[in-house]
Amino acid sequence: MKNISIFLSSLIVVSLLFSCGKKTETTTVQRKDITEMVFATGALKTENEYVLAAQTDGYLKNLNFEEGDLIQAGKVLAVIDNQQSMVNVNQTAKLLAIAKTNASENAPLQQQVKVNIGLAKEKLKQDELQAERYRKLLETNSIAKVEYENAALAVLNSKASIKALEEQLESLQISAKQQVILQEQQNEVSNAVADNNQIVAYINGKVYKKKKQLGDYVRKGDVIAVIGNPNKIYASLSIDESNMSKIKLGQPLVIQLNTNNKKNYKAQIGEILPSFDEATQSFIVKAYFTEPLDFTIIGTQLQANVTTGEKKNVLVIPRSYLGYGNKVMLKDKSVVDVQTGIVSTDWVEILKGLNENESILKELL
Repeated sequence: MKNISIFLSSLIVVSLLFSCGKKTETTTVQRKDITEMVFATGALKTENEYVLAAQTDGYLKNLNFEEGDLIQAGKVLAVIDNQQSMVNVNQTAKLLAIAKTNASENAPLQQQVKVNIGLAKEKLKQDELQAERYRKLLETNSIAKVEYENAALAVLNSKASIKALEEQLESLQISAKQQVILQEQQNEVSNAVADNNQIVAYINGKVYKKKKQLGDYVRKGDVIAVIGNPNKIYASLSIDESNMSKIKLGQPLVIQLNTNNKKNYKAQIGEILPSFDEATQSFIVKAYFTEPLDFTIIGTQLQANVTTGEKKNVLVIPRSYLGYGNKVMLKDKSVVDVQTGIVSTDWVEILKGLNENESILKELL
């Protein structure tokens, strides 16, 4: 039963492909040089393309470019009006100035401690003189020993006071320097944020798309323009999974732009991107033109035929004579299976199943 079902299915396929009673056309199996082609679609793109994006929120108060402009790296292309960032810059600048004042030698707190140190040193001198007098009096038994000890203790207390005041001054100076460092960092951050109000070109290039207009409100990350290298335009090709194994670096190809499908441009496979593109469900290949390109509008759709193989003097038949499932109709209208090799735009290589000069048929629609 299973064999009968398979036979009936094959018979249905053959009958659908080569039904009786239709007009036919005849050709013969012949020898030719054949070039295998892989078809691909794509678009023109520019090398080093990048987006100019807003780094802060606000209104665009200046736009210094138009589509098609050539720009230099470092040029300010747009300015965003962000008042909060400017307020932060002014505030941190004032706090930095205060911190530097507090860290200077003339800072009020430091001056007060220095005065106290001077007074303490004067008191130490007086206490040392007093202790020396009491020592001499004690030697002549003119005073009690406890009076001398009290005078000596006063000297020690004065020295301790001076040391404490000097440590206090050092602590004030360290704290003041730390505040200067902290405020300098905050000031740098504020200035960096404020600098984000100015949108600068990263590299030389050409403005291909202008996404925003003067007065538009933008948020951080919004694209304002698309910029690329006008001197290096390439074809970005989408290659089907079934053909990807045939694609190699350096392979030649012919490209036709959809704007003028009568003109061919020569190119060469220059880069195969290392990951599968989920958006197009294909592999992406870069093809670089090997002759001048006279139409350079980015995004232009195109089609390409990549040369993936060549053979000399092989058996071929026209592609239109090959039926579904690699079946071919002979002159007596019987059907044979053939084994195929490489396939070009118009021809199919026959590896097995047909002989040279053998006649084959195809039905006309």
